[in-house]
Parts: sequence; C-alpha cells; structure tokens
Amino acid sequence: MSEPNSPRSLPRTAPLPATDRRKVLTKAVVRAARALGLSQSRVAATLGVSDPTVSRMFAEKYFLDPGRKEWELGALFVRLFRSLDSIVASDEKARAWLDSENRALGGRPLELLGRAEGMIRVLHYLDSARGRI
Repeated sequence: MSEPNSPRSLPRTAPLPATDRRKVLTKAVVRAARALGLSQSRVAATLGVSDPTVSRMFAEKYFLDPGRKEWELGALFVRLFRSLDSIVASDEKARAWLDSENRALGGRPLELLGRAEGMIRVLHYLDSARGRI
C-alpha cells in the first residue's frame, strides 16, 4: 500500500489533448486582448497573423497552432497580461499603462507589442517590476 501523498497515490493527470490546448490558449489570448481593449488588428500584429485569422479567433472558429510562431507569441502575450494584471490589478490601469510613455522601454509598451523583441522587452520589464513587489 502506498503512503498518502506519495507519487503512486496522487491521481495521474494526462496532458490536455492538442485540440483542447489550442482552445485554452486561444481563449486566453482573446480574453486578455478584450481586457486590455486591444483591437483585432493590434492582436493580429502582436501574434504575427492576419486580421481575418484574428477575427476567426474571436469567433472561436480558429485556434492557435502549437507548431507555429503564433503559439509562442500567444503564450507570451498571455504571460504579459498576467504579469501586468498582478501589478496593477485593474484592466483600466493596465490599459493606461500600456498606452503611456515609458522611458525605460523607450516608448509606449502598446507600440512595442507588434514585434516579438518588443513584447519580450515589455515582459522582462514587468517581470523585474513584479520581483520588487
């Protein structure tokens, strides 16, 4: 008989099927974009996909593909949203922060999201700010 909390007694959780993973990340991207008040065009630029693709994402007719760059950028975008939310705890304040000049980042964070290196720079900035809290 195995002891409580031993690896054998813990329930095994299987990873989500690929379809479910795709839905989960896509829905998280859409929810984050809505919370931040981002246009579909801005989301398209952030993920490096077309405007029609994002329109289908918002309509739940297209889900991000783990085999493409859009998946990585979507995951980074959700991580950025969660970091920002943990710092400001308000969608309104998050939108204001994204649209404000930031000397440390050399511009408005919102403008930096259109390029992968810009999003990573914003994410590192937020991660370092969270580390001070």
